[in-house]
Amino acid sequence: MQEIYKKYCEEFFDERGALKDINIKVPDNFNFGYDVLDKIAQESPSDLALLWCDVHGNERKITFEEMSKLSNRAANLFMANGIKRGDFVMLILKRNYEYWYVINALHKIGAIAVPGTYMLTRDDLEYRVKSAKIKSIVFTPQGDIPDKILDVHKLCPELCNLFSVRQDIEGCLNISKELENYSDELDRIPTSVNDPMLAYFTSGTTGHPKLVEHCYSYPLGHIITAKYWQNVKPNGLHLTVSDTGWGKAAWGKLYGQWLVGATVLVYDFDKFVANDLLNVIEKYKVNTFCAPPTIYRFFMKEGLGNHDISCLEHVTTAGEALNYEIIKQFKEKTGLQIMEGFGQTETTAILINQIGAEHSGSLGRPSPMYDVVLVDEYGNDVGVDKVGEICVKLYPEKHQVGIFKQYYDNEELNDFVRRGGLYHTGDTAIRDKDGYFWYVGRIDDVIKSSGYRIGPFEIESVLMEHPAVLECGVIGVPDEVRGQLVKANVVLTSAYKPSSELAKELQNFVKSKTAPYKYPRVIEFMDRLPKTISGKIRRNILRETHKN
Repeated sequence: MQEIYKKYCEEFFDERGALKDINIKVPDNFNFGYDVLDKIAQESPSDLALLWCDVHGNERKITFEEMSKLSNRAANLFMANGIKRGDFVMLILKRNYEYWYVINALHKIGAIAVPGTYMLTRDDLEYRVKSAKIKSIVFTPQGDIPDKILDVHKLCPELCNLFSVRQDIEGCLNISKELENYSDELDRIPTSVNDPMLAYFTSGTTGHPKLVEHCYSYPLGHIITAKYWQNVKPNGLHLTVSDTGWGKAAWGKLYGQWLVGATVLVYDFDKFVANDLLNVIEKYKVNTFCAPPTIYRFFMKEGLGNHDISCLEHVTTAGEALNYEIIKQFKEKTGLQIMEGFGQTETTAILINQIGAEHSGSLGRPSPMYDVVLVDEYGNDVGVDKVGEICVKLYPEKHQVGIFKQYYDNEELNDFVRRGGLYHTGDTAIRDKDGYFWYVGRIDDVIKSSGYRIGPFEIESVLMEHPAVLECGVIGVPDEVRGQLVKANVVLTSAYKPSSELAKELQNFVKSKTAPYKYPRVIEFMDRLPKTISGKIRRNILRETHKN
């Protein structure tokens, strides 16, 4: 298979052979669906694009030629049902293989794909549909997903079309069945590299989830991700552990991997079981692997057993900090160094441990795509061995590949994160004398648990709906397995008294109102919350006084 990425970049190396600079060349009409998927399908039609398997032992192999034709059929189907350039289309497809041809069909049309996790509640879905004016949803029939979507459909007249996969659902079009009625040929539809192509809802600490828009050049930013961080190889087999609803899927399950010429392995599961995942790695002989730190913690906690995973050549992690002890234990067991990286839903990989790096536990050095600085609250460089916010220099005069286009319909926030000629990540780190960055924490208190990013404000908003809660402050507290646990510090109204039963009730209340991974696993009842003179909750005090 051809390494198609070479058409779109110039690479420059230092005397040690490490990548020191890269020039991404972006055609004005670049479209991943046509220029990568279809191009590979023409040149290497029988090569595998996707190897899908599930917990029941089912398999599906899809070549690039088949994937290209499926995406064309889906594009024709969508257009026949009114989807057009600029429409927002939500995808709730878990780890179903249909995701790959559906999202490429939307890319080809010029519609904006909005991946979402299957764990969204009805309230979550309603907010997203209304705020982004979602026109259509393509969804899997598994679990209670259809019921939630049908309920939201009744509340949201702007939601015109519902598409299911694999199964007939009343009021929905089953695209798996209907695809055969549409042509597998598609004339190229004009799109611009500056058009929005992909959008993810992401949560912060100060408001509702915000919608991050990426334009058509975004996939090219993942050349670095796949080639120089994940060490993906042509004709190799790469596995990234992520649901398609998260930005991590874009990092490890599609763009960079196909640009480099690899096959993407998809393991379709609901509940993570370390032994099962190790079986998959061993059975299919995975070459390169990426997973959140929680996965590696479970590997070490439950043991690698008798699994032969010598097929693995390179392993990476991102999403939260990974403690050195796990890195050390994994290397002792496998001989492999876990290579960390850092980026956001708003970006591609900002910091990476390039192939051959030896700084265990650091986030790595800046990607050659970005000018990365550590600054204080006034935008001044903090220098070596001092804490600063990780920021990326912006150059308005040129197209910066990998940096998000905008927060949809939120000019105030766009201006705030781009102040002073920098993109402000809100994450802090220390830079050592060798130029490696070491993670410190999140400025806005986002909680990172089991690879998820959780905004305290979302949980606090739900808790405040319960009649027992007078006020509350949500923080993340250390946990050996998950990295952090969500903890709610709660002040009760006068009609309620603290009890284990009430704590359980509050936990279940949050579970019923938002995605289940967000509920507070720890609840502490307090007489009052520590606050600033202006009345803001002092989360740093809550963290410092947490009772282990």
